[in-house]
Amino acid sequence: MMAHSPTTTPVSPMIATANEHLPKFIHNSHDTQDEEVPNEKCHPGNNISPTPPVPDPINETEGGALAWLQVAGCFFLYWNSLGLINTFGVFQTYYENHLLNNMTPSAISWIGSIQMFFLMSVGIIIGPLYDAGHCHALLLVGSFLVVFGFMMTSLCQTYWQVMLAHGVCVGLGTSFLSIPGIAIIPAYFKTQRARAMSTATVGSCLGGTIYPLIFQSLQPRIGFSWTVRVLGFISLIMCCFSIAVLRPRQRGGRRFSGLRSLVDRTAFESPAYSVYTVGIVFSNVAWFVPVFYLQSYALTHGMEGKILAFYLVAILNAASIPGRILLAMLSDKFGPVNTFVFITGSTAIVTFSWAAVDTGAGSIVFSVFYGFFSGSLVAVAPVVLTSFTKDLSLLGTRLGMVAFLKGFGSLIGSPIAGAILGDSKHYLGVQLFSGLCFTMTLVFMVGLRIILNRNDWRAIL
Repeated sequence: MMAHSPTTTPVSPMIATANEHLPKFIHNSHDTQDEEVPNEKCHPGNNISPTPPVPDPINETEGGALAWLQVAGCFFLYWNSLGLINTFGVFQTYYENHLLNNMTPSAISWIGSIQMFFLMSVGIIIGPLYDAGHCHALLLVGSFLVVFGFMMTSLCQTYWQVMLAHGVCVGLGTSFLSIPGIAIIPAYFKTQRARAMSTATVGSCLGGTIYPLIFQSLQPRIGFSWTVRVLGFISLIMCCFSIAVLRPRQRGGRRFSGLRSLVDRTAFESPAYSVYTVGIVFSNVAWFVPVFYLQSYALTHGMEGKILAFYLVAILNAASIPGRILLAMLSDKFGPVNTFVFITGSTAIVTFSWAAVDTGAGSIVFSVFYGFFSGSLVAVAPVVLTSFTKDLSLLGTRLGMVAFLKGFGSLIGSPIAGAILGDSKHYLGVQLFSGLCFTMTLVFMVGLRIILNRNDWRAIL
């Protein structure tokens, strides 16, 4: 420590001593929270002021042109990852009636489930690679696989060709785009984080709305092959924009060192993270069941032979846009956890009500309400995880771990529903299965709310 007497200590050694302590102070300000770093007291003869705290560049950041440009880039990543997966409902109907009409609905739904499995489960590898600073390499590989998968799908004639091109290749491509689309934005926002992240997720809604409309409009005119190629070219243009504008703020904060880098071993020591993960897995088991089977259900329940039935998936995805925006605004006000409990409960109620639908108007109303609440479920779920993840340098890895487990939920959900439909020949079991899984998500989210603050139910979490 420095001497405090102005008559015995010259100024220059004091400056040298302060400079020697400065790097240690900066290091401690980032790596420790509870340990205080001593500062020099001011004395009449001391010309050195106390060392000011070093600002955290992430916590100090809030918006700006560059930040909202990141939102735009992630918007198109969502468009070409989850938005593509949301489009599979129209492919399911087309494959059942034309290209793969010799296959069962359950077998065809495995194509979409494989897509969703790769989108989610490969995240356990993508997350650490993102944290290690390889964001742009991930975007390049993902963009190539998505476009290449579409082009190969346009040439397919058999079930296994479609599985490899549309299921595996496109699914893998979306997985490389997904984690960067989620993880880039939080470092640019603090108080408006939920709003910014949810705005980006609107891309998946528009992708899931526009792509089905393009498919239904072009397929009768130019055929299946060229319609799929058009979708591929649209994806290429959007991915190029994202590659050009995205600038991840945290670069190489965590080294990738093999299999150990794939998992944050401290994550499941947190009860909150464990409960959150199980609840999200149940939501993914249920989420795609209505998306995959809504059109085929409507064609046998009040919309027989009606063209409007083929646009229900587009209506569903369009309805999710206001849901994501409005409920994200509620999330900023009431807290992401509180809002998510409301969203999961509402989604479960709407899904159970699907069993009462037996008219065309009823199918349209269900599409609107399910899209509104289930879309916001997808938008707010990552915000919930971000809200109790203190170290954002681990966010990509933790997102990847959740995504890996979500992938298994998405993989089994729709085929189980297809098997129930095949055995019973009725949709009631499918509808109850989806509703019960959403109910389990609600139970675990209430548990998460209790873990985070069991004493004050009015707290904003």
